[in-house]
Amino acid sequence: MVICYAYAMPEIDPIRLEILLQLFASVADDMGVVLRRTAYSPNIKERRDFACSVFDARGRVLAMGEHLPIYLGSMPMSVETVIREFEPTPGDVYILNDPFSGGTHLPDITLISPVFIEPQNPNVPLFYVAACAHHADMGGIAPGSMPLSEEVFQEGIRIPPLKLYDRGRLQTAVLSLLLHNVRTPVEREGDLAAQVAALRIGDRRLRELVKRYGVGELQPYVEALHEYAESIMRRIIQAIPDGVYEAEDCLDDDGVDTTARARPVPIAVRVTVDGDRLTVDFSKSAPQVRGCMNAVRAVTVAAVQYVLRCLADDDPPMSEGLMRPVTVITRRGSVVDAVFPAAVAGGNAETSQRIVDTMLKALSQALPDRIPAAGCGTMNNVSLGGFDPDRMKDFAYYETIGGGMGAGPNGPGDSGIQTHMTNSLNTPIEALERYFPVRVREYRIRRRSGGTGKYSGGDGIIRSLEALASCRFTILSERRKYAPYGLAGGTAGQKGENFLQTAQGQKRKLRGKDTVFLEPGDVVTVETPGGGGWGKKR
Repeated sequence: MVICYAYAMPEIDPIRLEILLQLFASVADDMGVVLRRTAYSPNIKERRDFACSVFDARGRVLAMGEHLPIYLGSMPMSVETVIREFEPTPGDVYILNDPFSGGTHLPDITLISPVFIEPQNPNVPLFYVAACAHHADMGGIAPGSMPLSEEVFQEGIRIPPLKLYDRGRLQTAVLSLLLHNVRTPVEREGDLAAQVAALRIGDRRLRELVKRYGVGELQPYVEALHEYAESIMRRIIQAIPDGVYEAEDCLDDDGVDTTARARPVPIAVRVTVDGDRLTVDFSKSAPQVRGCMNAVRAVTVAAVQYVLRCLADDDPPMSEGLMRPVTVITRRGSVVDAVFPAAVAGGNAETSQRIVDTMLKALSQALPDRIPAAGCGTMNNVSLGGFDPDRMKDFAYYETIGGGMGAGPNGPGDSGIQTHMTNSLNTPIEALERYFPVRVREYRIRRRSGGTGKYSGGDGIIRSLEALASCRFTILSERRKYAPYGLAGGTAGQKGENFLQTAQGQKRKLRGKDTVFLEPGDVVTVETPGGGGWGKKR
């Protein structure tokens, strides 16, 4: 259902426009604060692996909090799906994680709620609010729900668009079905409740906003916000010289064949700039693969949007208009536009990073004085789980580990940070050891892992975890075979490495994507890649 409101267009006051832009953004930020403070899991509470957004009556994004960029593309598609499939009523809360219905991968659960305000149209929502969070356990064949899978069914429970709340009433059957298919139901129920709380604070803040300004005055500014974002993106594109810019990079492997002889998975892009319009064509990228490295189209769109926002001189508004001058072309059934029942666990976390790397490499031809070398190019996904004998319950833990940022024309890259499509934090040692049977043996900067040049790339991280209980460990990482590239004569950053040392003292190298069973005293070490260097070293 698409609703259009008709209002006389007043003269738009630029000062009021900016005020309303910030107010809508503050609604999304407030939602994020509530979600973080009320969540159960360290992944949401400590790492802040979530995003909250506000949408208009037509499901067009108005504002998104300063959260994870990976959700930039997926949340609008999730809202579009809900609007298309349901007749919203007050008190409804919709839930979905299906990658093929607007989601990204199964751990990312999105909750959406309509906001009804206008007295003249009591049955028509004026806004929608949405909260997406990465749940550390969604079932599947491996704890942490980031397995080395070959089809989506192995990755966990797949939730089509459903009503979690119907007219304010919790649908207990839906919740029960979900909780019966995960290893950590108490944590999942708590995190879902935190997402619902975020939606409710968003609803409250929007009501306050409408009460302050009135619907008749506010609605024209909603349209103006979209147009304003569009104008900013057109200026960004106009600053890029017209032309065609092509680049290719690759994933180490498909996630199934991870041997040294495994074939790389190429991602190719063709960027065409024509005045104030830009076309990004990924149609020559590899077909979707057997393993879990497939990305759905929402992920690819999110990566493109992230790169273009990075080109802005300031922080452009996060609204639907931003992408109006941009055309993203993908080929259905490719690794950047996978179709059911492709495995997609790693596409969201890893392939998104390579899409960014590839697009930045292409744009470096047009903007050599603005584009940095490749960052570490991987989220270094770590998950483990099993039964905790001390707490007498199952546990599932997930985190990403930072790396080096690529150096740029204006200086060296930062060390030990989350780069590009992950804007999350690390899991503090204190929180990790409190919640899980794990001990952090080492956590430090991986010195001299960044590439050299006029400016050096940032260094990666070394993080060692000791298992205190029997558990299953999965590492899903990239840049273990193909190093992050340097630019303008700078050298590549060091590739990452993963190791296992048993309690008996035996040490062996793990593959970039690997699953092993740990016994108490076993230690896994993740050494993340450094960023590429920029410029020739003098």
